[in-house]
Amino acid sequence: MRRKNRDMVEVSEARPPVRAKGSRERGPGGGAATTALWPILGLVVAITGWWLVTSAFNLVHPAVLPPPQEVLTAFDARSAELLEGLGATTLETVVGFLLSAVAGVLIGLALAASRAIERMFSPLLVAINAVPKIAFGPLLVVSLGWGQRPILTMVFLLSFFPIVLSTVTGLTTTPADLAELARSLDASRWQAFRKVRLPAALPQIFVGLKIAMPLAAIGAVIGEFQAGEGGLGYQIVQYSGVADSATAWAAIILVGVMSIVLYFALVLVERLALPWVRDTTSAR
Repeated sequence: MRRKNRDMVEVSEARPPVRAKGSRERGPGGGAATTALWPILGLVVAITGWWLVTSAFNLVHPAVLPPPQEVLTAFDARSAELLEGLGATTLETVVGFLLSAVAGVLIGLALAASRAIERMFSPLLVAINAVPKIAFGPLLVVSLGWGQRPILTMVFLLSFFPIVLSTVTGLTTTPADLAELARSLDASRWQAFRKVRLPAALPQIFVGLKIAMPLAAIGAVIGEFQAGEGGLGYQIVQYSGVADSATAWAAIILVGVMSIVLYFALVLVERLALPWVRDTTSAR
């Protein structure tokens, strides 16, 4: 009896503690204040390295990469113009991303629903994605003219493929236990899709959306290089052409800031739309 009790105690001590529902273990870097501190620390390190390379050691010519103080001065001098370009590029990025998200999910649904459709069109989609999109720039200008239409098309071409791929992957990799549960309950095909397959695929779909968001920003800037009449991409080309690299770099930095804000806005949408994901996955 003592031997049995001792074994039960050892098993209970070896068993990991059960966490309350919705709780997540915090690592050494946990806490809201510490979480906000890490990006600030990374920014300080990056700016310090930038200053050391361009000012302290003069390793890079100012025409290629001006010092941070010159970029800040250029932004202060042309802040109104740069912020106006930021608004135009942000609008093109968001609209193009939404178009690619809707089309990408619908195409992914079609490919996942039919093996024949997948075999017919998957090679074509891979070929379109493999072609360098900048090669389409002159053709888009000739066919669509100047302005937002070729820019939105460029955003779409750059960002739709990851969404298609993630949608197909999510819908065709439903956990076997969930699929078996739907079959055991005699669920119809529509009920199984709405209650099981689509919810199980949403985390994977959001992975594709998060990959596509920075690509949408790249597409907007490339489109403005080719056919823009405004926006940050247009300003980068204009100021680089007159050797004002400081202002051009100010526009480039604004593109990066815009991409960061849009990406984490999408992360917030994912957390609000899929609250169960954080409760059913392990914390890092």
